[in-house]
Amino acid sequence: MANVNVRVDDSLKQEAEHIFAELGLSMSAATNIFYKQVVRCGGIPFDLRIDPFYSAENQAHLQKVIHDYETEKSKPVVKTMKELENMANE
Repeated sequence: MANVNVRVDDSLKQEAEHIFAELGLSMSAATNIFYKQVVRCGGIPFDLRIDPFYSAENQAHLQKVIHDYETEKSKPVVKTMKELENMANE
């Protein structure tokens, strides 16, 4: 049987151990389950994606919107609740 040493943030480890305990699993059992899923799936057993909110394109758009607002090139749209309800019913 092999040993694996992994450095993990203390609070992250504690949170994970708490969840594993509620599931009736030890850290070792949970790690073994993860490894078995990696082998079974032929890769990481869940999607790894970058949040599109942080993409360079979106951040540039947000900076432009903020700049336009701050320089008064754009103004916020102000509607009453009645106006919004009418728009929704159109």
